[in-house]
Amino acid sequence: MSELLRDFAAAVRQYPDRVALIDGKGRAVTFAELDARRMSFANAWHRKGICAGDRVLVAMSVDADLYAGLAALWTLGATAVLPEPALGLAGLRHAVRTTRPRAFCSSGLFGLLRWILPELWGMRHLRPNRRAASSCDIAPPAGTDIALISFTSGTTGMPKAIPRSHDFLAAQHNAIAPLLHSAQPERDLVAFPVFVLINIASGRTSVLPNWKLSRLDALDPAQLHDWMQRNHVTRALVPPSLCEMLVQAGTEAPLHTVFTGGGPVFPELIDRLGAVRPDLRLCCVYGSTEAEPIAHLEATDITEDDRAAMVSGHGLLVGHPVSEISLRIDADEIQVAGAHVNRGYLDPAHDAQNKIRDGATIWHRTGDAGRLDAQGRLWLLGRMGTEVNVAGRIGYPFSVEVAARQWPGVRQCALMATDDGPCLVIEGDRAQVSVWQRHACEFGIERVVHIAAMPMDKRHHSKIDRTSLRVS
Repeated sequence: MSELLRDFAAAVRQYPDRVALIDGKGRAVTFAELDARRMSFANAWHRKGICAGDRVLVAMSVDADLYAGLAALWTLGATAVLPEPALGLAGLRHAVRTTRPRAFCSSGLFGLLRWILPELWGMRHLRPNRRAASSCDIAPPAGTDIALISFTSGTTGMPKAIPRSHDFLAAQHNAIAPLLHSAQPERDLVAFPVFVLINIASGRTSVLPNWKLSRLDALDPAQLHDWMQRNHVTRALVPPSLCEMLVQAGTEAPLHTVFTGGGPVFPELIDRLGAVRPDLRLCCVYGSTEAEPIAHLEATDITEDDRAAMVSGHGLLVGHPVSEISLRIDADEIQVAGAHVNRGYLDPAHDAQNKIRDGATIWHRTGDAGRLDAQGRLWLLGRMGTEVNVAGRIGYPFSVEVAARQWPGVRQCALMATDDGPCLVIEGDRAQVSVWQRHACEFGIERVVHIAAMPMDKRHHSKIDRTSLRVS
């Protein structure tokens, strides 16, 4: 049986009346109610012919029905296909072409897509059915069965489909659960779906966002603050862009811990959040779609020597690799292997670029450049392929960007290679351009360009979209 389903069942038995989820409309659903929905959906969809191994395209609101629906599909042994939401209809069409699902599962207005998109015509249509249901007498899925297919963000091309078995999700749970463990009940604001799954399996309450995950740039900091206070959030699991909003909106008790990832966490963000709430625990998590987590770092573990190293061009510290992962640096690239590291893509053609077979071990190429220090801690240098020739030396962007982000008035910056040499592109206070130019010259960079707004990734709005950034 799926380990996540088994742990969820244990949580239902132990905490039936505990709130499992609070959705974006403030509706609370207990563990017992969530399990009842799971069984109701599973029975209804089984009657519609959904069987073990069927792929089901999922387009649902991020609410309790979504997670009950995933559990229902896994109860039936089916595979959930989750399109990349940041790409909208293009991502959904790409998911259909790539995975060829047998059925389409929707909630709310997403159901209209079956009439709009020819790709969905002829598919069985599943809807959440909350009628009471008896137990579903179906053999549980094997650990090697595929539980879900998700996609990379698509920032370096069309999204790659990643199959995740039940064993893989269990390994990911085992890698992340110790990080999220708490001796007391928590209410976690969770912006990452995988962490919601882990909370459900752990018997912990998750507060879901009341904003569109694909429109983080449109979120009002006051709305974020109000949502957290109204739901008595004690911990936040959010990308760095939402940490920026916490700085703007201010944070209050009962919030005591922030886990952040999905993009680089720079020292100045840590400092600004610490200035708002000096007692707030901040844990930075580094990982990728194919391997989450890889490393983590407690903000309080950053020393003055570490800060000096980051300012002087040594990259971005992200902490010790998690114990469940093997990590190596090969020709500057960070490569990882382990039970919670994706071993291959749905399309084997993608493996040639991103996987290295070394006997029984499959190493995943993260595409990130990095180094390990004498303490075994990981430092990020930037993306492979973004090297820049600065004063006759080839270096990676973070060697300059991490330092530049601490200059006066800098909000975002990107070191780019151009036909005229290295260029530092900065979003921030234009009045500080002369100061930036002086600091840039100390790194051997003669050209600084100010822009009004830096293009950011669509998924978490926390990484610079270098493909869209053009410097003439």
